[in-house]
Amino acid sequence: MQKFRLNLIPGDGIGVDVIREGRRVLDRIAAISGGISFQYNDLPWSCEYYLKNGKMMPDDGMTILRDCDAILLGAVGFPGVPDHISLRQLLLPIRVEFDEYVNMRPVKMLPGLNSPLKNTAIDFVCIRENSEGEYCGKGEWKNVGQPDETVMQQSIFTRKGTERILRYAFEYARKNGRDNLISTTKSNALNYSMVFWDNIFEEVREDYPDIASSKMHVDALAGYFIMHPDRLQVVVASNLFGDILTDLGSAMLGSIGISPSGNINPEGKYPSMFEPIHGSAPDIAGKGIANPMGTFWAISMMLEHLGCIDEANRIMTALQQVLKEGKAITRDIGGNASTTEMTDALLAAL
Repeated sequence: MQKFRLNLIPGDGIGVDVIREGRRVLDRIAAISGGISFQYNDLPWSCEYYLKNGKMMPDDGMTILRDCDAILLGAVGFPGVPDHISLRQLLLPIRVEFDEYVNMRPVKMLPGLNSPLKNTAIDFVCIRENSEGEYCGKGEWKNVGQPDETVMQQSIFTRKGTERILRYAFEYARKNGRDNLISTTKSNALNYSMVFWDNIFEEVREDYPDIASSKMHVDALAGYFIMHPDRLQVVVASNLFGDILTDLGSAMLGSIGISPSGNINPEGKYPSMFEPIHGSAPDIAGKGIANPMGTFWAISMMLEHLGCIDEANRIMTALQQVLKEGKAITRDIGGNASTTEMTDALLAAL
């Protein structure tokens, strides 16, 4: 029996709802498998925790988090707590300190999804640099309240960080039979960071002659996402560009609530973190209408990362069956099922 230790962070809003349902799926898949089990550590870190304690997690939070095989996150954010606090006191420290420099987001049109592009063969992966770049948090705020008030927001791109994410993207393409890769840039306007990015891309691509690779400006690529998504296979991008493009990718599928995200430390030195990409949606929290699909897909990604390939595939097969039947899907994708009812349907399909 292989036992996996999982740190669960439901967080805020519907994060609590979807992680509860995700735990049901994990319990069922363990029972069906017979060869794996899960030990959960439920962590109450959230904006509510912040309002009570003045911080998003305790001082030894990173030490607590490190002692596990993977982290499953719901969603973070709540009115009354600025988003930059919840992001910079919880999510970003985990990504940076655990060197989760790869953010992996699949964009795949599954059967049964209600999207204007539902008849288009969409199946590509966005690989986003996740530990530096535009989200480094460096800058300066000068002359506050004065006529010459000035803000400077810095980006930090290192050769190590840029080269390793580009190589990871090329290696992913090679290992997964994808022969086309696009590097996202904006070097016509960002004359330091993106020129640097482009230079390293040109160096790295020389080592992968079997992969057809090119660069595209981010604004043109956004249009390409809509006009020619069937031509995309692997897209690699900086932190900011990847963040924006992957939300667009999820919306293309019919709802931002359905896609997963993996924050991955490829070397396995630290635990990786998996999550649905949707927000906390406090307006519908606790009403039983949140779509848990993104969490189920994130769990499948997590299990694949942990080496449980059969179990990961089983969840995705069941999810696609539920979507195709269309009898137990939530409102945001054209149904009227509750969160629990959609989970029940998935469990029955496993």
